[in-house]
Parts: sequence; structure tokens; C-alpha cells
Amino acid sequence: MWRLRRAAVACEVCQSLVKHSSGMKGILPLQKLHLVSRNSYHSHHPTLKLQRPQLRTSFQQFSSLTKLPLRKLKLFPIKYGYQPHRNFWPARLAARLLKLRYLILGSAVGGGYTAKKTFDQWKDMIPDLSDYKWIVPDIVWEIDEYIDLEKIRKALPNSEDLVKLAPDFDKIVESLSLLKDFFTTGSPGETAFRATDHGSENDKHYRKVSDKEKIDQLQEELLHTQLKYQRILERLEKENKELRKLVLQKDDKGIHHRKLKKSLIDMYSEVLDVLSDYDASYNTQDHLPRVVVVGDQSAGKTSVLEMIAQARIFPRGSGEMMTRSPVKVTLSEGPHHVALFKDSSREFDLTKEEDLAALRHEIELRMRKNVKEGYTVSPETISLNVKGPGLQRMVLVDLPGVINTVTSGMAPDTKETIFSISKAYMQNPNAIILCIQDGSVDAERSIVTDLVSQMDPHGRRTIFVLTKVDLAEKNVASPSRIQQIIEGKLFPMKALGYFAVVTGKGNSSESIEAIREYEEEFFQNSKLLKTSMLKAHQVTTRNLSLAVSDCFWKMVRESVEQQADSFKATRFNLETEWKNNYPRLRELDRNELFEKAKNEILDEVISLSQVTPKHWEEILQHSLWERVSTHVIENIYLPAAQTMNSGTFNTTVDIKLKQWTDKQLPNKAVEVAWETLQEEFSRFMTEPKGKEHDDIFDKLKEAVKEESIKRHKWNDFAEDSLRVIQHNALEDRSISDKQQWDAAIYFMEEALQARLKDTENAIENMVGPDWKKRWLYWKNRTQEQCVHNETKNELEKMLKCNEEHPAYLASDEITTVRKNLESRGVEVDPSLIKDTWHQVYRRHFLKTALNHCNLCRRGFYYYQRHFVDSELECNDVVLFWRIQRMLAITANTLRQQLTNTEVRRLEKNVKEVLEDFADDSEKKVKLLTGKRVQLAEDLSK
Repeated sequence: MWRLRRAAVACEVCQSLVKHSSGMKGILPLQKLHLVSRNSYHSHHPTLKLQRPQLRTSFQQFSSLTKLPLRKLKLFPIKYGYQPHRNFWPARLAARLLKLRYLILGSAVGGGYTAKKTFDQWKDMIPDLSDYKWIVPDIVWEIDEYIDLEKIRKALPNSEDLVKLAPDFDKIVESLSLLKDFFTTGSPGETAFRATDHGSENDKHYRKVSDKEKIDQLQEELLHTQLKYQRILERLEKENKELRKLVLQKDDKGIHHRKLKKSLIDMYSEVLDVLSDYDASYNTQDHLPRVVVVGDQSAGKTSVLEMIAQARIFPRGSGEMMTRSPVKVTLSEGPHHVALFKDSSREFDLTKEEDLAALRHEIELRMRKNVKEGYTVSPETISLNVKGPGLQRMVLVDLPGVINTVTSGMAPDTKETIFSISKAYMQNPNAIILCIQDGSVDAERSIVTDLVSQMDPHGRRTIFVLTKVDLAEKNVASPSRIQQIIEGKLFPMKALGYFAVVTGKGNSSESIEAIREYEEEFFQNSKLLKTSMLKAHQVTTRNLSLAVSDCFWKMVRESVEQQADSFKATRFNLETEWKNNYPRLRELDRNELFEKAKNEILDEVISLSQVTPKHWEEILQHSLWERVSTHVIENIYLPAAQTMNSGTFNTTVDIKLKQWTDKQLPNKAVEVAWETLQEEFSRFMTEPKGKEHDDIFDKLKEAVKEESIKRHKWNDFAEDSLRVIQHNALEDRSISDKQQWDAAIYFMEEALQARLKDTENAIENMVGPDWKKRWLYWKNRTQEQCVHNETKNELEKMLKCNEEHPAYLASDEITTVRKNLESRGVEVDPSLIKDTWHQVYRRHFLKTALNHCNLCRRGFYYYQRHFVDSELECNDVVLFWRIQRMLAITANTLRQQLTNTEVRRLEKNVKEVLEDFADDSEKKVKLLTGKRVQLAEDLSK
């Protein structure tokens, strides 16, 4: 009855709420209902979050209407107006239940839309990994074509077999509970009560002994189960290895026509090698992951590396330092177990003992070659690739062992050098440090742990390996000390993982298989595993190899994207700098600039063949006359002009011309032609091209020009043919017309005037400035110049008395001049008189010759009559005509040889020089320099 009363009160309250809300359409909101009614209709509504009124707290736990038997209530038809209180809430309940399906449907539709929108947002947030498909080898995507997965699935044990192999965990829990009760302290009565409810003291003791035996038995079963699983996994891995080996062998034999790409680890190793050769201005190579193997000397790090590589590839010695330089070992999968160096094509078969011995010997030779005289270790790296079936893919660097004391025979700075090399590799933030600790010696004697702690204090990229655990277990009195070392509690060094391995019995002739079998046998019987001091995944080099490989590739995946972003940022900065400094130039690196310069140089060489014949002949004739004019005037014309008659003049000229032609003239002509070719080639190479001229090529062009000229040699047969042509040209004395006669006179006047000008300059330098320059420019004569001036004046007086004086002074004339000067107080030397006379007489002779040349302008008529019945003789004009004609014919001959032969030979030499420079990287770096080149080089990298 009290429940009906409470319900009636609740219905009355709800009815009053409905009356106050009669103007509203639809269903009354749930929040406005009374607490008891709301609880009866929507007791599980998710949005119901209202506080209970304080006046209902007295009967709150008894006012739930969900316990009312609805079947006892009678429902009345609904009418407008007065409704009984006991018939109102069933109608409302029915109406609410009918409307509930719409709420559920609306919630489902809204929730589905919201879930779809959230899924789309998550999908958009996932990065596009299609660009990184190259990281995974193609064989992974096609593994179902080569590996029979169905066969492997059938070989795996089914669920029933696995259940049988699994231990009885209920028994284990029960045994552990008993063990806990056994070690629980308490009164004898409590212990007896836990052991059994009814029993004697003998039964209790027997139960304790049996529980201990049971625990040991369960531990043995657990260990055997782990070993059994280990054998199953090894068998499956062996089958997988054989299948992969078969697939790789088929690819090598060419069964599959698809060209296999390089494995990812090989490409990654090549990237490390290439970056190590580049300029380290951006530290590109130091940001890429690699496994750095460090440890004390003779700690067994080389042996651990050999176990991972599955071959005895490193030289070894008893107590002697064998690793003298870093060795980068790239491990990758392949059909055959082979090793090869980066700079050699020879493959060493690691399954043959003679190849292994040759490989160890080659590594030792390379190490000794890298070590400079006076040093013990070297920072230069030896790159070695090891391929084989089942090898874990990674890049390891074996470093020289850390030493504590420098012994005799070592360089004094060996310890510091090893520390610097180790720090240089370990300070790479993405390098994985494989710290090797000798377990057979005291941990306090280790040096490498402190070094690793300094470089990686938080242990985020360090893997600790304890070697020679078999010796440690025999020698260490407390096995818990090994556990403390493995767990990193004995010293403050932290690490990602801790491993214990066995590297053999100490015999250098042991094979990898024998060491592996000995290692597995040791850990099967070791107390370290039986007493749970070590876990199964912390032992054997196989588990170590898997852990290191997983850590390596995890680091690679994390750093590749980071490094790519770094490269993008660096390239963006370089491109911005290029656009700001060189907005109108393309980004050409050193090789591209060399190709551009090569094309320009070849175009300029071809331009030599476009020089007109007239230009060649004018240059050659002018250059040849400048070279031979002194000889012609001084050695041919002046001596012949001193003769008294024309017959002697012509005879002297013919003799001297013949001697000159036979000995000097052809050689001089070839030299002039070769120098002319060089000058024209240099002019084309160095001549600015206006706005298109690029001064960055100037050094390269100059070097190409010099090297090409050095290599070019003139044809030896040219002199012989040229001698005959020149001899014939000089023998021709016939002048056919007045035009040629005037040309010869003009040529003679130019030559004589040039000589006269040179002579007057020499006299001026000898006697000093004249009175006009002394007054205008405040210049004075020296004492020597005054003596020369007095001597010159005395000699000029003598020439005025005898204008036809010969070219040489007689002894009495010299004495007369000296005495005349002494009478005026001027002391002179006879040699000074002779030197002054030479210049004075030379000027007098040249002026006389020019006057005679003017007289010969109208002498062509007498020349045609061979100067018969005429006092005028113009044999000197004929001489200059012969010289002029020889120059013209020689220039024409040399021009033909230049254009037909020498230009082509020079072009060939230029091409050879450019090809040699293209193969010489150092030469290109030296000749193509500047900020623009370096910036383009950085962009190309």
C-alpha cells in the first residue's frame, strides 16, 4: 500500500506539471518531470544529470517505480478534463515508449554521420606514404610469387598443438600462491592454517618440500618450452632463408627478365660514402644513422661484429691492436655469402678459407696504408660490403679499441686520437652506439662506459653488450653481479637494451657455426637463465643482431624525413640567395659551367678560320718587317750604302741577302707567323663580348690558351719551302710600273724616318735636354751629358766641313777632337768620342738618304733606262722594293699555311686540352671559382 501511495503522489505532481504546460505541443521535456516520474520513465537516459531535491532524501532509496507490478494496474481510456491520478502515468509511459524508436533512429543517423566525418578527418591526417615505397624492396611486394606461404602455414603448429605446448597456468598460479604462503611470516598456527585445515606438522613439512620441487619443475618446463619455440622459429627461418636464396639465385641466372633494383641498404651505404666525400659545410653525413661499435681493447667487439656478419673477416692477434682505422661494414641479403670493397670489384667468397685469409690480409694492408708515418691509428674509413642469405640489413662501423695506457711502439697521442675518433662517430645524434663490455674483467676497469655515458647520458640510442659471459660465470663468485651489470645498476650508464653473448672459447680457428653452437649450449645450461637473472631475449648474438637491426631501421625511418626536411630548408635558403644575387642567370654547377665555357672556346677557335686573308697578310707583313727591319737597315743597307759606286752596292746587297735568306730569314718568318696566330687566338679568347661576356671563364680560357699553345708545334717542313720562295723573291729586281716604284719609295721613307726618329731620341738622351726644355721645364744637364754635348758639337763642325765623310773616324781625327775639347777645358775619352760619332754620323746619313729618296721620286724613267746618261742612281730604292716584295710573298705563303693547316691543328689541340681538363676535377675546381660557382655547387648537391 505504501508503494501505491507514493506512486499516486508522484502522478499527482506530474499531472500538475502538465496542466501548467497545456499550451505546449508535443511531448513534455524530460527535464521538467518530477524526479520520481523521470526515474520511472527514463531511468537509463544518458543525458539525465539533475541533482535530487533535498526533501526526497528521506525515502530516495525506496521510491523507484521500476519495481511496481504493472500487471496489477488497470488502464482507463484517456479523456479531456479530470483524470484519476492512478491512471495517468501508464498512458505517459506508453506514449514515451512509442516515441523512443524515433529517438533511437535519430541518434543512429547522427552518430553515423559524426563517425563518418571523424573517420574522414583522421584519414586526411594520415601522411601519404606512396613516396616512400622505394624504401621497401620490390621483392617484398612480390613475395607471394617466390615463397609458398601456404606451405609455411601448414608447417606451423595448429592451435591444439600450441595449447598442448603451453604450460598449465592454473597450476603455476596455484604453485605461486602456495609459495607466497610458504614465505609469508606469521605464527605457527597461521602457517598451518594456510597450508591445510587439518593435518599434522609432518604433513606440513612434506607439503613445503613438495611445493619447492614443483616450482623448480615448472621453471624447467618453462625453459624447455621456450627452447622448443626457439627451435621451431629457427627451423622456419632456415626454410625461409633457403627459399630466399633460391629466389635470388634464379634472379642472378636471368630466369626473371625483370631487372632487380639495388637493395635499400646498399643504396643507403652508397649515400653515406658519397656524402663523406662532399664538403661537410652542412654536416650532411653526420645526421644519418649508423651502428657505431665501441669498446675497450680486446673486449670482443670485433668478434661480435663477425658473429653478426657470420664470417671471420677481421684480422686478429693476441693482445695486439688490430683495428687501426674505422671499418664500415654494410650487411645486406644476397644469394651467396661474399664480401667486396667499395673501390674494388673483387669478390671474396666467405665460405672458403683461402678467400677469408685473403680478405683478412687485405684489410690489414689497407689499415697499415691508411696509418701515416709516426702514427698508430688513422681516421680514414675502410668501406666493406658483406652479402649473404639471412643477414640482417644494417650499416656498422667498427672503431679502434679504447685503451687506457700507451705502450711501447705506439705513438704518444694514440689514446687521444682513439678518443677523438670515437667521439666524432658517437656525437652523431642519430648514431646507434653498440657498447661492448668484457664480462671476464671487472666492470670498474672499463673505460668505454664512461665515454658512452658522456656522449649519450640518457641512453636513448645505446645498446649494451656483455661479452665472454661464460668466463664471467666461472670467475665471478656472485652471479648477481652479472645481473647488476646487465641491468645497468653497477655503473650509471643507461641503455635501450642489455644483452649477454658468448664469443667462443678463445680459439681463433673456431668457425662461426661452432661458436654459435657453443653459445646456445652454454645458455641452455646456464644458471643465469634458470634463475631468471637473464631473460631469453637478452642472450645470444642472434637476438642481439635482430634488436640492433630493428633499432637501426627505426632510427633510419625517423631520421630520413627529418633529414629530407633539413635538405629542403637548406635548398630553399640557397635558392633564395641565388635569386637575390643572380636573378637573370641559370643555376649551373661547375660541370655545366665547364661545358658552357668549352662551347665558347670552340666557337672562338672556329672564328680564326673566318679571319679574312687580307687581314692575315697585313698582320704578318707588318709583324715580319718589325722583326727584320733592324737587320735590314743595320746589316744590309748601311754597309752597302758606304760603298762608292752602284756595282759594289748591288754586290754587297746580294751577298748579304743570300746569307740572310739561308740562315735567319725563314726561321724568323715562321716565328712571326706562330706569334701572330697566338696573338689572334688570344684576342678572340680574351676579347669582351659586350653584355654576354662572362668573366667567370677568364681563368679557364687563359689556361686553355696557354696549354694549347704549349702543345702546338709548327710544321718543320715549312721552313724549307719558305726559304726557296724568299730566295726567289729577293732575286727579282724588276719594277714593272710607276705605282710599284712609288710604293717602294714610300716604304723606304717610312723605314728611314723611323730610324731617324730613334737616332734623334738616342742623341737627346745622350746630350740631355736642349735650351728650350731647360727653360720651360726647369731641367738641367748632368756632367756626363755636358761632355757628350760638347763632343757632339765638335763632331758636327767636322761633318759640316766634309759632308761626304766616311762612316768611321781616323785616329788623327779622334786626337784632333780630343785636343780641341781639352782646350776648352773638357776632358774626354776616345771611346766616348767614337760613341758620340756613331749617333751623329747616323743622323747625318739618314737625313742624306731621305733627301736622296725625294730625288728618286722622278727617277723611274731613268730606272727603265738602267740609269744610262744620268747622274741619279736609285739602287737603294730597288733594294727596298726587293725587301717589300719578299715581305708580301712571305706573308701570303704563311697565311695559306695558317688557314689551311695550323688553325686546324690548333683547334685539335684545344679540343684535347678541354677533354683533359674535363677529366681533371681538381683543375676545374682551380679554374672555375667564385661565390656563384660555389652556390650553384651547393644547389646541385
